[in-house]
Amino acid sequence: MTQLDVRPEVGDTVSGGAPEGGVRGKGLGKGSVGLVGSAVIGISTVAPVYCLTSTLGSTAGEVGVQMPAVFLAGFLPMLLVAFAYRELNKAVPDCGTSFTWTVKAFGPRIGWMCGWGLVIATIIVLSNLAGVATSYFWLLAGEITSNPAISALDDNKLVHIATCLTLIAAATAISYRGMTATKGVQYTLVGLQLAVLAIFVVMAFQKAGTGTFDTGLDFSWQWMNPFAVQSMAAFTAGLSLSIFMYWGWDACLATNEETTGSAKTPGRASLIAMVVLVGSYLATGIAAQMAVGSGTVGFGLGNPETSGNVFAALAGPVMGPMLGILLFVAVLASATASLQTTFIPVARTVLAMSTYEALPPSYAKVHPRFKTPGRATVMAGVATGAFYTVMTLVSENVLTDTIFALGLMICFYYSLTAFACAWFFRGDLRKSTRDLLFKGVFPVLGGLLLASVFFKTLYDAWDPSYGSGSTIPGLGVGSVFVIGVGLLALGVVVMFVTERRSPAFFRGEILTKSTPALVVED
Repeated sequence: MTQLDVRPEVGDTVSGGAPEGGVRGKGLGKGSVGLVGSAVIGISTVAPVYCLTSTLGSTAGEVGVQMPAVFLAGFLPMLLVAFAYRELNKAVPDCGTSFTWTVKAFGPRIGWMCGWGLVIATIIVLSNLAGVATSYFWLLAGEITSNPAISALDDNKLVHIATCLTLIAAATAISYRGMTATKGVQYTLVGLQLAVLAIFVVMAFQKAGTGTFDTGLDFSWQWMNPFAVQSMAAFTAGLSLSIFMYWGWDACLATNEETTGSAKTPGRASLIAMVVLVGSYLATGIAAQMAVGSGTVGFGLGNPETSGNVFAALAGPVMGPMLGILLFVAVLASATASLQTTFIPVARTVLAMSTYEALPPSYAKVHPRFKTPGRATVMAGVATGAFYTVMTLVSENVLTDTIFALGLMICFYYSLTAFACAWFFRGDLRKSTRDLLFKGVFPVLGGLLLASVFFKTLYDAWDPSYGSGSTIPGLGVGSVFVIGVGLLALGVVVMFVTERRSPAFFRGEILTKSTPALVVED
């Protein structure tokens, strides 16, 4: 595909109109991010320290000592899907990523729903990130002042929500100011969290070696055997959590129009991010399990009283009171960094959908100075604040349930993107063994694995005991099922409303397989 220079002049905005030839420029800043910066954005969006404190205990609670094996099992479909993203990005380096590619492969309606899945998944994780950042803000404040009353402020819903909304507003403002501002903050925050995580791993191994905790375990290669999980339901639940822990690496691709070497750099950056993540997760999971075990008592990772926030329980016992504060800082930095960068994929997906007339044209406006999708970024911030406020008021287990629901959304749009790759390149599959594997076999296999997790999770989530065990009053089904299916159903409704306002896109007149890649030249 030809890469065209369609970037408007400074001060121009794009509101859905097409210049001559049908090409729509988006006006994003050219060459703002290189390979390292792109990889850092991918790692930051995933937020490894935040993911570990949120899901390490929950995963151990589901699969026991096979937790490291499930981390590897979750990495496999993500790696296979990453190959699909890389190949699609080479051909169509468009900031709409999954939305754009799926429309080109399967048509406007399936593509629109894929874009909706990405947007909703991002809003869910943004709300969760803000919640974790808020909790650790007050925990850290209490630790620094040695005043438990300050830490207890997080239990006050009014204070918690107000703090959460403040953090969301701050992250929105930074993202609004563009990739240069975002990148500068990220180098510091990502470096800090990875360094502290490495210290935790080393000290956990030391505690395991000295047998500090009675619940500690000796390492066994059996931990790496996924077939030893006690049941398929437990394996699927653990796998859903593991998949969530890798989600966000595709932010590298959402910045492709702002990256130097837009056809190759984002794909390489995403693979670098994935390697860093799987290494961090395996090292931390094994070290923590050797130090405190995966049981349900004491400091065991599976203890339901601490599993939702493992590092809050282990910081002091493993690292000591002084260094333990560093772990609180790392979790706060991780959640805050990810809160900022996670605005990148949702804002740029909304920008692309609006540019192609799949959403109202006002969201296609790019800030003339910062070269960011300003209105789309603000919309994402408002939607995140509203979602978290509502969920916090109606559910006591909002963090746990939204993570499980997020797993559904991730499997939904990643699997569609993987299948779109194979269909989009179906004419190339016989050209070479490489094309067959990387454009066909690997993406389809990854898509099938994620689709299987999606449907198995739906089946299991019908049971009210799934996730946190909370239910929606009067419905008799689990909160995870209601959140996941309800948000997808809402997407169908919004799609039909949008179709009435923008019929040209849904007739297939705006975005087709032959539409040129809409990026600037490097």
